[in-house]
Amino acid sequence: MNETRDRSTAAFVVGILGSFLVLAALAWAIHRYTQPPPLGEDRAAVRAAALVELRAAEAEALANPAWLDRSKGLVRLPIDVAKSIVEREWGRDPAAARTSLIAREEKANPPPPPKAPEKPSQFE
Repeated sequence: MNETRDRSTAAFVVGILGSFLVLAALAWAIHRYTQPPPLGEDRAAVRAAALVELRAAEAEALANPAWLDRSKGLVRLPIDVAKSIVEREWGRDPAAARTSLIAREEKANPPPPPKAPEKPSQFE
């Protein structure tokens, strides 16, 4: 009876160790096969070139004036030019500059149209 118990205990231990080994092998396989490929130098070079292109476009947009919307009269100006215009306008007549600013803002961003009236209830 002791031999049977020893054999069953040994089989139990071997089974537990075997299951741990199987789980470890599965975890290693999942880790190995689900890893994305490392970034290559070619991809890093493409991303660096895209960043340089983006920065150049941003610098061009900040340095050069351009029309944003001709129908609304929206113009993109360099920051220094815009600051000098604002200083000149507000230095002369702050009240007129404020009125002009509000009028330009309302022209650029008109209020939304009013909501359509709701359909009356059938019980009214």
